[in-house]
Amino acid sequence: MSEARFLTIAEVAAKMRVSKMTVYRLVHGGELPAVRVGRSFRVTEDDVNEYLRKSFYNAG
Repeated sequence: MSEARFLTIAEVAAKMRVSKMTVYRLVHGGELPAVRVGRSFRVTEDDVNEYLRKSFYNAG
């Protein structure tokens, strides 16, 4: 776990190109695992990449 890179909600939103509120909904809905640090959330970069990989589908 020491090699895990933790991202803020704003960083996750920028990486996914969605709003911060969308990321909060994913976290609170249990779709995106996160840890709470004080009053803020942190999401591992691996969890973001896995979520995007599972959500991707070929539209063509």
